[in-house]
Amino acid sequence: MKIATWNVNSLKVRLPHVLKWLEENPVDILCLQELKLTDDKFPLAEIEAAGYHAVFSGQKTYNGVAILSRHPIADVVKNNPLFPDDHQRIIAATIEGMRIVCVYIPNGQSLDSEKFTYKMQWLKALHDWLKVECEKHPQLALLGDYNIAPEDRDVCDPAAWEGQTHVSEPERNAFRDLLSLEMKDAFRMFEQPEKLYSWWDYRQMAFRRNMGLRIDHILLTQPLAARCTACVIDKVPRKWEQPSDHAPVIATIQ
Repeated sequence: MKIATWNVNSLKVRLPHVLKWLEENPVDILCLQELKLTDDKFPLAEIEAAGYHAVFSGQKTYNGVAILSRHPIADVVKNNPLFPDDHQRIIAATIEGMRIVCVYIPNGQSLDSEKFTYKMQWLKALHDWLKVECEKHPQLALLGDYNIAPEDRDVCDPAAWEGQTHVSEPERNAFRDLLSLEMKDAFRMFEQPEKLYSWWDYRQMAFRRNMGLRIDHILLTQPLAARCTACVIDKVPRKWEQPSDHAPVIATIQ
């Protein structure tokens, strides 16, 4: 089974890319972030025609998350019950005995902003909720855009990013707190090429220069990690016309 995550940065704009990618990479489960559309605008007919079930939680202009699956979807939960929030950033469901949690973690803007305070509060609430979820669902996968580069090797130029969001010590501590729930970073379970990232700014030819960050992640509880045989980043869609600024991340679970 293959599970994947992809911040598509507007499903309305990127729907042809999603359908093309799924045709070429027929993963079992795909988590999407930044839908940037309301539920009534979700392209359910097109997704179903591609052979996928879908559950989604949308929002106009910003945010929005979805889970696409070739298998039946059950027990859907939207948002974190421990953190009342108007932003649509979490959707969870049970698929083939696995608890799939799709997240779009806040950006944070800058370390001295209210948005960064919100991000840290949001992450603390996510940790507290997942602690309970992992006890209820031993086979849990947390997929999404975390807006955190966990280590300096996940950053193209650590010195240039110093003092900014995504790389700060509080954010990295929050990432480590998630790992403390006996979860594994699927990508780092395997030998990987150096300077492999999942996001590149649209500006300053960042993709061509490979000036990116690894901020899209798949964390697995121990039972799933034990069955994980690969985790890769697919840079191909980032080369397409009008691409998302993120690339898909795919984990293989036996």
